[in-house]
Amino acid sequence: MNFDYPDGATPIDPDEAQGLLLPHIRTRAELDRWEQENISEAEDATFRRRQKDILSEKYARKLHKKMFGTVWRWAGDFRRSQKKIGIEWMQVPVALHQLFQEVNGWLEYTSFPPDEIAARFHHRLVAIHAFPNGNGRHARLMTDLLLVNLLGREPFSWGQENLTNAGECRRRYIAALQAADRHDYGPLLTFVRS
Repeated sequence: MNFDYPDGATPIDPDEAQGLLLPHIRTRAELDRWEQENISEAEDATFRRRQKDILSEKYARKLHKKMFGTVWRWAGDFRRSQKKIGIEWMQVPVALHQLFQEVNGWLEYTSFPPDEIAARFHHRLVAIHAFPNGNGRHARLMTDLLLVNLLGREPFSWGQENLTNAGECRRRYIAALQAADRHDYGPLLTFVRS
């Protein structure tokens, strides 16, 4: 698999490529289509009823498996390699636990407005980059589930375009995440409801 990836996307390394469950896939467009079908099924299932224990490692892994499990053998498993984005792969479980604890504190003490809690959660989840691939899509769905199930809000609109494809919307999304890296959440808060 030697695909062209949009700016900010995490390439699949050769070892991870061996986990492809659909050997007939030859192009990135085919891969995107199969992944999106799997993700759509996961979205339908998760929004059909109230989700419990969203802020847990177990739930994060289960959701990733639900989103990518018909395409990738490693779906739901934390990455075991270093990527150009994300923390050291060995620190992923601890970082996720810390993030979930912190968000529970934000919720308990109303530390930020609801959209800001969700945007900060999303940013940190992307920055951790827990899985070999699909981290942005996973973080967006986790964030929408947080909004709906724990904050009583509508899901974010995420620029109202497909963020998997290269384009202006994806560039604005990446720029907003980079601003959040510098502790400026304004662009991300604007983007998520645009």
